[in-house]
Amino acid sequence: MIQLRNVTLRRGAKVLLDGVTVTINPGEKVGLVGRNGAGKSTLFALLNGSLHEDAGDFSVPAQWRLAQVAQNMPESDEPATAFVLGGDTRLVALREELAAAEASGDGLGIAHAHSDLADAGAHDAVPRAQSLILGLGFRPDELDRPVNSFSGGWRMRLQLARALMAPSDLLLLDEPTNHLDLDALVWLEGWLQRYAGTLVVISHDREFLDAVTGVTLHIEKQQLTRYGSNYSGFELLRAQQLEQQQSAYSRQQDRIAHLQKFIDRFKAKATKARQAQSRVKALERMEKIAPVLADAEFTFEFKEPQNLPNPMLAIQDGVFGYLLPPPPGEGGGGGTPPAQKVILRNVNRSVLAGQRIGILGANGQGKSTLVKTIARTMPPLAGRVTEGKGLSIGYFAQQELDVLRPQDTPLEHMVRLARELAAATNQSDREQDLRNYLGQFLFTGDMVQQSVGTMSGGEKARLVLAMIVWQRPNLLLLDEPTNHLDLNTREALSVALNEFEGTVMLVSHDRALLRSVCDEFWLVGRGAVAPFDGDLDDYQKYLLEEARRVREQVAAGNAASAAAGSEQRVTPQEQRKAQALQRQQLATRLKPLKKELDQAERRMAALETEKGELESRLSAGLPPSEIADAGRRLKAVTDELAGLEERWLELSGEIEAAEAAAPG
Repeated sequence: MIQLRNVTLRRGAKVLLDGVTVTINPGEKVGLVGRNGAGKSTLFALLNGSLHEDAGDFSVPAQWRLAQVAQNMPESDEPATAFVLGGDTRLVALREELAAAEASGDGLGIAHAHSDLADAGAHDAVPRAQSLILGLGFRPDELDRPVNSFSGGWRMRLQLARALMAPSDLLLLDEPTNHLDLDALVWLEGWLQRYAGTLVVISHDREFLDAVTGVTLHIEKQQLTRYGSNYSGFELLRAQQLEQQQSAYSRQQDRIAHLQKFIDRFKAKATKARQAQSRVKALERMEKIAPVLADAEFTFEFKEPQNLPNPMLAIQDGVFGYLLPPPPGEGGGGGTPPAQKVILRNVNRSVLAGQRIGILGANGQGKSTLVKTIARTMPPLAGRVTEGKGLSIGYFAQQELDVLRPQDTPLEHMVRLARELAAATNQSDREQDLRNYLGQFLFTGDMVQQSVGTMSGGEKARLVLAMIVWQRPNLLLLDEPTNHLDLNTREALSVALNEFEGTVMLVSHDRALLRSVCDEFWLVGRGAVAPFDGDLDDYQKYLLEEARRVREQVAAGNAASAAAGSEQRVTPQEQRKAQALQRQQLATRLKPLKKELDQAERRMAALETEKGELESRLSAGLPPSEIADAGRRLKAVTDELAGLEERWLELSGEIEAAEAAAPG
């Protein structure tokens, strides 16, 4: 287990944790929460060994293997699959041992290396690595693309896959969902739920924390408090504790006032001096209860739109995508039209005043293409986008720097924006007024003169929000606005969006925000945009089905490639041997899956029997003292049965896909 006993941690002269004691048990999944700057990353540095305690005792089992996401941007021309495989350091070391043994002709060493490689899972390492890559949103045709060919966000996904590939007893994840779409986030939740080791995760996504964690560690005012529940349970327990603390504080203040009144009244009277003195001592001995001092919460609101055109916009026979650059050596002249990459076609949708639309879709299906076209940053390739008279769009780009200038300051951004919109918004562009306005978004003092390029992701996001609010839009177009926002700022955004009188179109992997804000959904997928008839739970099922379809497609492609290669290069005898070896490898790979499937079936049968017995007992009538226990047990049995059935379907699908791709 991990233990902290009276641990004090400092960053420079600042004390972040002061005399904290807490235990994390093996196999627990822990959410680490607290305000920005409270010390979450510092505690991570202690856990991973890059920082040592300033006082107290910290211990983690010496034999535990640690995995975490490297924070540096990978610069490598390795194929994506090979890069992720490198995360399994044991496999890498064993392969080096095998190569050394083969080079020296050490037969015994070669045999040992092959045995150790089999124990380490070398036979299915590539499929496991590719499963991680596909689960995190990459396309099958990207499995062998060089790491350097991906953008920064996608390279960080590869870093995450590499960390998940590493065998570990302790997994540390700091904001793992920041670069993920909703489909990859749902996949990651499922993977972490099955992770057998100890997990500590920092996240500002409450639904992610609820789905993955069962323990919450809260950092506040240099203290670390453990709660035996997920994030929602922590919020409830903390609210109750604060209420109790405030109540106890009020009672104590009444008691102090009563004692002080007696002291003030009788301290000068000889007959009461002794009683007055005893009350003075009682006051001195009293352990004072601290009042509940609520931290100032960040809040903001969108200004009332100056007008509300209806419809806001209409798309007719839209074809959306982008123009491809000309091939090397061609300037694109001579009247030849540039080639097009079509992402979406036959788009026919209208956006009405007051609508709140959530835009859903698996990664790479065209959500950002749709948003950018509506936001006027990409022209449609064909069709028409007709805007209502007076349409004013407030656009939050997924990459904040698409709308920010790194070298400029927040004040310079606001001065430029205010002067551009002075006539349209009728708002003051005086520097002091703009400073005061930025202060509402927590840009105070010298921060208004800090260059944007040196700011954190959360600060950039708040600046973009400030600029959007100033524009008084009637259509908010938000593409992943919560990527770098903490829980309090996300809550403020949710409240502001719900009070906004205009139209909202939202792309987000934050399901709490989608549930709170949106009352209808569009699905972007397979080249089309259509209404989604369902809620977010239905959408998660859709994503799981899509992921299974992609896995089966990859498995079929691998099998076809292997078969084609075999036919070209091997004799029938060699082919039979290869197929026998593949069947043996398949049997080895499927053995644990079939064992788990068999265990699940036996457990399901036992639960079905118990469920039937409980239902019979409840319908037959039980003494009142037994009804509650039987009802609770029935719910537990039903919940466990539902989870097992879902896992049974996953296992059956994996086994069927593997067997279908196997040689005959």
